[in-house]
Amino acid sequence: MSHHCPSCGKIFQDHTSVARHMSQPRSGCNTWLEDLINSTTLSNEDHPMDSADGSDVEPFQGLSDDFYDFGDFGAEGEDVSRVHGGGSEHERSSELTGEVTDLFPNPPLAYQDGYTFLGLFDSDENSIHRKTNLYYPFSSRRDWQLAAWLLRSGLSMGKIDSFLSLEMIKDLPLSFRSAKELRGRAEMLPSGPRWQSRVIPMSHPTKSPVVLYWRDPIECIAALFNHPLFHNYIDLTPRRVYTTTEKKCRVFTEWMTGNDAWDMQSAIPSGATLLGTVLSSDKTNITSLTGDRVAHPLLMSLANIHMKIRLKSSSNAFVLTALLPVPKFIHKKKRMRGVLEDRLVHQCLDIVLEPLKQAARSGIMLSDPIGHNPFRHEPRTKSTTLAQLAVARSRADPNDVEVFFREAQKFRLNGVEKPFWRDWLLAEPSHFLTPESLHHIHKQFYDHDAKWLICAVGESEIDFRFSVLQPMTGYRHFRGGISKLKQVTGRCQRDIERYIIAVSADGVPTDVLAAVRALMQFRYLVQLPRVDEDDLKRISSTLAEFHTKKDAIIAAGARRGSGNRVINNWYIPKLELMQSIIASIRNSGVIGQWSADVTEHAHITEVKDPARSTNNNNYDPQICRYLDRAEKCRRFELATGILDCGESVGKLEDLDPDDEDTDVDDADVQDIFISATRSRPITNYFEISKLLQRRELGSVPLPLRSFVVKRTALHLAYDPSIRTITVDEAAIKFALPDLRPAIADFLQREATYGHAHVHAIGGPRKAGPTAILPFDKIQVWFKIRVQEMELYDAHTVRSAQTLNCAPPNNPWTLGRYDTSIFETDTSHTWPNSGLSGHTVAQIRLIMRPIGKSSTQWSWKDQFLTYVQRFDILNDRDPTTQLHLLKRAKRSNGNRMGDVIPVSQMRAPINLIPRFGAIADVRLTAYNSMEHAAEFWLNEFWDKTTFFALSR
Repeated sequence: MSHHCPSCGKIFQDHTSVARHMSQPRSGCNTWLEDLINSTTLSNEDHPMDSADGSDVEPFQGLSDDFYDFGDFGAEGEDVSRVHGGGSEHERSSELTGEVTDLFPNPPLAYQDGYTFLGLFDSDENSIHRKTNLYYPFSSRRDWQLAAWLLRSGLSMGKIDSFLSLEMIKDLPLSFRSAKELRGRAEMLPSGPRWQSRVIPMSHPTKSPVVLYWRDPIECIAALFNHPLFHNYIDLTPRRVYTTTEKKCRVFTEWMTGNDAWDMQSAIPSGATLLGTVLSSDKTNITSLTGDRVAHPLLMSLANIHMKIRLKSSSNAFVLTALLPVPKFIHKKKRMRGVLEDRLVHQCLDIVLEPLKQAARSGIMLSDPIGHNPFRHEPRTKSTTLAQLAVARSRADPNDVEVFFREAQKFRLNGVEKPFWRDWLLAEPSHFLTPESLHHIHKQFYDHDAKWLICAVGESEIDFRFSVLQPMTGYRHFRGGISKLKQVTGRCQRDIERYIIAVSADGVPTDVLAAVRALMQFRYLVQLPRVDEDDLKRISSTLAEFHTKKDAIIAAGARRGSGNRVINNWYIPKLELMQSIIASIRNSGVIGQWSADVTEHAHITEVKDPARSTNNNNYDPQICRYLDRAEKCRRFELATGILDCGESVGKLEDLDPDDEDTDVDDADVQDIFISATRSRPITNYFEISKLLQRRELGSVPLPLRSFVVKRTALHLAYDPSIRTITVDEAAIKFALPDLRPAIADFLQREATYGHAHVHAIGGPRKAGPTAILPFDKIQVWFKIRVQEMELYDAHTVRSAQTLNCAPPNNPWTLGRYDTSIFETDTSHTWPNSGLSGHTVAQIRLIMRPIGKSSTQWSWKDQFLTYVQRFDILNDRDPTTQLHLLKRAKRSNGNRMGDVIPVSQMRAPINLIPRFGAIADVRLTAYNSMEHAAEFWLNEFWDKTTFFALSR
């Protein structure tokens, strides 16, 4: 069947060729799309133009990094449908939270029978050979697996040749016998977006020619939009989400929930699909230790892809689109060299992003995965910036860099004459330059907040306080303190944020700590994955509190610069940028989706790793060739993986996420994608528990080592740490003199109230020290794994946390006992209820009674724990806004403890000793939890804990 272009009538072999023909921005048939745009009625009646706040919106104003397409293009006469994209997941989320969603009227049009990922795979020039050999140009699956391993191993061509020359390898029926032949076969694999290069002529001299390497951004976006990994994880329709049916309180999450997406959808033709492009660019060093070779990658992704998928490095949702040149300009002034470098960046972005600009003006055809109040500068808007540049241009020749730069500086501009976004439709720099958590939140903290507190507390004092904190498994312990850290990463900055408020308490003036604490609360609140209007008010109030109290920091002499010089101003650009975060959340959704963590990691996989495989000369073209081979291998592995598992092209194209009778299971297909992307999955104890419960009775030991209680999964090792020990021996070993009466009281409560009873921690001890127990021995575990669901996403599990309860040993001479939150009232649920109906306690022993085989047990066979309770003294401390805790004690002065079921454990929690004005020098990391009298309930230890306890 032949297919033709609806504009020129030209005949093509298949619909894929038609779509590609019409997708070219410079194609003469692009006028067909322009005619469609011009003929589209943009009246309020047919296509609402109301903004998110009800005001009128001028067409074609908004984010610059966006363009639109007209869905899936097919043959003439084929069906056209309306699509929403990602709807099933949003509907499921709304059902769980009670939220109400308004979708944008007139959703995008989708033309049926578009080209798919596997369709492109089968349209390759070598596809005829793959009808008989799926792994062509390799001879078999094993041949391909060895080839893929060698290509990804990082081995040089010489070492690959050496490996292939081994006698054992020679005996294998391989389709290649040398590294050169291997790479030649890799070049025959189906290709993705192709690399191209151009020499950029410069008006100012450089030490070497300026060469730009890039790929067509339309092809990169099409590859992402068409990728099967993102099926069901792409938003295609803007929406407004409200907390209740009254629609008084907006909720902001993904980009499509913000005002900008709604306004921009209103400004484009009805039926067009709005796609937002995420651009990330930052220089990175290629060479290590020696040399000064630098690369400047430009990474691109789709804002429509759900952030939980886009922000996973294993998803490969960011595509390296260009390697911007980093030349050395010849100019006597360093500042002018910087201006010339900035101009070159914008000039290169103009070249690379020109197809996206044309797409924003005219639209293109794409196929989806299934063929379907302090001082603040005024906003730097597009119109204002261009007008200021026009004034600077009228006063100075842009080619005279120094004179033009002086004129531009009068408007606080950097001397770039032609910003790349100047002619980009829907471009608004005050909107598309969104705040980013890694640099604007965490790096700002370490560069300023941390330095203020280090100066106020004193280097030696704060280092000592950090060094004596009890280590937590899986979290960094600062044995040497924080004042002398080198090469501080984003993870390290986050680790310091966890503890610094509670650690600094009582060691600095109250207003200084209150100001930094308010900024820390602001920092945590803006990282919420779901923000509503009430949250925005809290965010605004915390920032306002900081500005009210910030002068105390300068008054204490804590704000210092180089040479320990006191700074008496607040000229901190990142601090000023914080005032734009609320507006950014309203316009573009939560800031967590713009985090640079994933793109910083991409510098390793997309630039540094490929650079290591080069000959250390002329890096850029070798990096491009390496990435081209890697992309081919990745696409080939994904396609063959799907087909080899018995999934036909037709099944994938016809896959309906709402069809319960479909032959293809989303989970099965997703497993193929996960395997292809080499992700490291989190151990899911919720699923393990379900599997264990389905096993036949007698096939697994009881009680089950993995079990789920409400939103918490608990896991114990198969083998106990102590297989058998008497109760009295355990009491001595764990320093628990009332262990026997505590067990007796527990058994009495069980007999009185039943096995479903939720036990309190405390109360009078009724049994005596010689109480008779129905068993003599117990099994003991030193560790337990606790796993929770994400607070705002009940379908996502968090990494499990290990809690310790080990007896005294070297160097833990007093034992190692962690703390947790326990449920004591069934009418309250963690984390929604916070501390209501819950108690903070220290885990002192995890055990299982061993009944006598010859007698019938009178108790439920389950895991028990002996815990010691902490009491909350008063309301939150006014300075730290943290709860202050103290060990609960009985009338005789002994710590108050009780035996309760392990199933009452809900979540790990972090306590920090209250050090006072000067910390006790006798404290160590191994005894601070046992010797301290009072403790701070550290809400900042974990974001989920903060979100739960700060409501």
